[in-house]
Amino acid sequence: MTKEKIFEWYMNDSLENNQTPSSVYLFCKNHEIEETEFYKFFGSLDNIEKHIFANMFDHTLEVLSEDPNYVTYDFKSKLLAFYFTFFEVLKANRSFVMLSINSDKPSLKNLTKLGLLRENFKKYISSIDHEITEKTPEKLKKAQEKNIEESFWIQLLITLKFWLDDDSAGFEKTDIFIEKSVNAGFELLNTNPLENTIDFGKFLFKERFND
Repeated sequence: MTKEKIFEWYMNDSLENNQTPSSVYLFCKNHEIEETEFYKFFGSLDNIEKHIFANMFDHTLEVLSEDPNYVTYDFKSKLLAFYFTFFEVLKANRSFVMLSINSDKPSLKNLTKLGLLRENFKKYISSIDHEITEKTPEKLKKAQEKNIEESFWIQLLITLKFWLDDDSAGFEKTDIFIEKSVNAGFELLNTNPLENTIDFGKFLFKERFND
């Protein structure tokens, strides 16, 4: 018995029944294990989903660590590499992600499932260099440093929502969205938002409000 085996069972059960398992009792009965075995790993079914998303995050970092060039990237390049890799991991599990996130309407209302992902992502952001330009006023710089983790988390949520709604081939629109949103985000950090923010705004308007 491993966490990974429980992840596999939980995801398969959810997809086959088009809903997440309803109780620990039934989950354990269906897989012929004792509840005591289950509770060695998780305190509830909700905790499984939290750890599934956290596991996807961990896998993303493992993939990035295999690239010897990754450690040489600047903050922006590392973030872009993270986004593209993370959404490839999500793509491999898209059916489950859509079922899990979209199970409670409207989308992304039930953020408790993403609690561990949020915690780990913010730690990741704090672990990489925050390359804010030297021209940034000191007061603004302190405010940016204080809020940067939460700002990028919100950006990740917005990108996730865009990806969930994306029906383009190969989710190519999400790739464009990632580049434009990260560019715009870094321009905002550098207090020179005009060009990339307008570019990002035009793209967002075209894709979401001009159908």
